[in-house]
Amino acid sequence: MQPVRGPGARVVVAGGAGFLGSHVCTALLAAGASVLCLDDLSTGRAENLRGLRDEPGFRFERVDVTGPVTVDGPVDAVLHLASPASPIDYARLPLATLAAGSAATLRLLELAEAKSARFLLASTSEVYGEPEVHPQPETYWGNVNPIGPRSVYDEAKRFAEALTTCFRREKGVDTGIVRIFNTYGPGMRPDDGRLVPTLVGQALRGEPATIAGTGEQTRSLCYVSDTVRGLLAFTDSGHPGPVNIGSDRETTVREIADVIAELTGGTVEPVHVPRPEDDPTRRRPDISLARDLLGWRPTVPLVEGLSRTIEAMAAEHAAGALR
Repeated sequence: MQPVRGPGARVVVAGGAGFLGSHVCTALLAAGASVLCLDDLSTGRAENLRGLRDEPGFRFERVDVTGPVTVDGPVDAVLHLASPASPIDYARLPLATLAAGSAATLRLLELAEAKSARFLLASTSEVYGEPEVHPQPETYWGNVNPIGPRSVYDEAKRFAEALTTCFRREKGVDTGIVRIFNTYGPGMRPDDGRLVPTLVGQALRGEPATIAGTGEQTRSLCYVSDTVRGLLAFTDSGHPGPVNIGSDRETTVREIADVIAELTGGTVEPVHVPRPEDDPTRRRPDISLARDLLGWRPTVPLVEGLSRTIEAMAAEHAAGALR
């Protein structure tokens, strides 16, 4: 298998204009690969690709990957990151979210099969639902409400994992599944609706932080460069997965809000709002497999990662993009 992190590799990145996808494209180009970015821009942003469009190894096509996907020439890897990924987005686009996990996964697996390419599914910690096992190992089957408001995302990813595994078993396609936990960093949309951009945006506007419930529920925030490094190392490993990629440092929502307030000089008292239905109480990955298989662990401290994110969002705020 041609390593994706090296000269000569040609990689298709579906969802490459999204927050995580654009960072993946950047890392691949820096490693010497050429990249074909496919995105319908339903939740991705063209501005995420602004610094990539002039790169000689980069090409962008605006396409809906739930339909037929045709790519000329050889392909070494197909990375499937195409899906709405925030509660606001998948509540707004429920059928599109289900299609991203089903039809798009099928189309991209067929492309990987036709090109004899490595296929990577970017799955999610959401497959664990409201976990009854803590921390969550890859062997845990999860506790997901199949008809709840988050189910369009959770079950789409669970189906995508099943379909990916089926293609490996029945068709011999070289597939891998990575389960990503709470990634954050520059490039997130200010109106994304996820925890970090919401709290940073409120702090920059001088608004009170909205904290769901008591704020004692936990998240494990992993800075985007660490996530990308783990994702690409796993792609090159040839391992089927699933493998967790995320921080094993568990932090309460209230603590995250406090750090952001300190970094932005905020003085406004937070406002507590009701917790959304099926909002996970605890979330922390067991990353033993990633550590043993890939030699991977997150290295960017939370304060440093949040500082970088605040700086990037403040620049957008100054440019009038943060409303």
